[in-house]
Amino acid sequence: MATYGRVLVLAWADILAIYAMLLLMAYLTDVWRLELTHASTIVSILWALFSLFPLFQAFLADTLIGTYGMLVISTASFSAGLGLLTMSTPPVLAHSTGSCSEYKPECIGYVQKVLLYTALPLIAFGLSGHVNFSTTFITERINAEETDSEGNCCGRFVYGDLPRVILTVVAVLGLPYINPWSLRFGIPAICTLVATLLFFSTLCSYKNTLKPNGSPLTILFRVFVAAFSKLFYRIPTDPKELFEIQNPRLYSAPHTMSLRCLDKAAILMPTKTVEEQANNRWRLCRVTEVEMTKSVVRLIPVWLTFILCGVVKAVGFTYFIEQLNHMNPKVGSLKVPLVLIIWYHEQAKLKFAQTCAVLITFLGLITGSKKLASSIGIAISMILAILCCITAAAVESRRLGVVQRHGLVDKHDERVPMTMFWLLPQFILLGAFEGFLTSGANLFVVDLSWMQRFLEQPDELTEELIDRSPASLQRFIDQPHIVMQRYLGLFNSGISGIGILGSILMVFVVGKISENGGKMNWFNMI
Repeated sequence: MATYGRVLVLAWADILAIYAMLLLMAYLTDVWRLELTHASTIVSILWALFSLFPLFQAFLADTLIGTYGMLVISTASFSAGLGLLTMSTPPVLAHSTGSCSEYKPECIGYVQKVLLYTALPLIAFGLSGHVNFSTTFITERINAEETDSEGNCCGRFVYGDLPRVILTVVAVLGLPYINPWSLRFGIPAICTLVATLLFFSTLCSYKNTLKPNGSPLTILFRVFVAAFSKLFYRIPTDPKELFEIQNPRLYSAPHTMSLRCLDKAAILMPTKTVEEQANNRWRLCRVTEVEMTKSVVRLIPVWLTFILCGVVKAVGFTYFIEQLNHMNPKVGSLKVPLVLIIWYHEQAKLKFAQTCAVLITFLGLITGSKKLASSIGIAISMILAILCCITAAAVESRRLGVVQRHGLVDKHDERVPMTMFWLLPQFILLGAFEGFLTSGANLFVVDLSWMQRFLEQPDELTEELIDRSPASLQRFIDQPHIVMQRYLGLFNSGISGIGILGSILMVFVVGKISENGGKMNWFNMI
């Protein structure tokens, strides 16, 4: 339980850091005085890396260093990144570099730029590692250690739920009132450093009994290599002539007639014995491995649609934040923190993800098809994305009208006399879109039919599984077709990251088009 608590300490620090990083756009435009497109490019690259890194990290963890090793590396990366980001603020190194300490662009020198551009990839790598591997690590430890459920529930509340609520309140209602950016970034950096030291205190006592068992991505690579090596061989008309290991303790997938070019990876050569060919796994693959690869290839058309979804997501932490930063935050005489609107967005994302999961389960019972129900969830997310864009366009048109009426077009430091709560509907719609997309997409790509087939097999491993034996559970979840389910969710995230990078190109093209006729770049208007 001590290890459990020290891992969750990382999640505590993440809360403060995430809310601080979501205001990075405001920092770059207010302090560094970067153009809107330049600042949005930097922020988009940060969150694109955050979406792309998990796939690489999962492969590294499953093949070389394990989940715990990945947590150690990502924790060190995150702590170092936040420290460098704090040092990039003007006051921190003003005396050492001989520059001024004010929050002005002339106080930003070469050293500060190097620190910032070094910090952001480290933060993206560390944060993605925390988000994706802390839960995985805790699950592995619970499966490996037969702890009582009552103790686990108590531990989750004491170490997880209660601190999460307290730190969210601090991040939303406390941290925004701290004006110096060196402290806004510095406080999360200090908290992360403390959490890192607490987590590193487990290095001596932690016994890693769960060794890396290989990544299913290797299977995909092997199938493509084996199929290409037999490019000029004919595929047998009878699928039974393809190579397969008949073992009741191994999951076997039925052969399908689509993408038959990949079946060449399972062709048996007449010049060698089966045993000789089976020893070279890069030249001969099982039918099950080929079918696993086919299932991934079939998802490519679906994943391509997620690229546009990534473009919409990118608008949320760039231009929506910039709108928010230049609008009136007061309600009467009370100044409301900008982060409150972001909190509404995060809550909408969480609640609508839960709603989507319930809706898909309900529709699955009615239609009898989980795939169809998941498709409906994805369709709803895209409708919400369209509504979000329409709402944002309407609010932006109104905002630009207010800017022109009050003569604020060239006054970048002035706030627009329009309450920031005009932006609340688009932030909530954005959260609803992200929640439905995440839940619907993950349930769409994950096929749980293998679990039913596995449990129907009358072998001793199934009996051990029913008895909740930790060893059998680990053998169960380590099978490649089960591990692949997690990778498919990471593919969803990675494709979204590509869409976020695509938003940079979209902004460049739209900006150039808007400059036709000598007009001002649309993105440079307040």
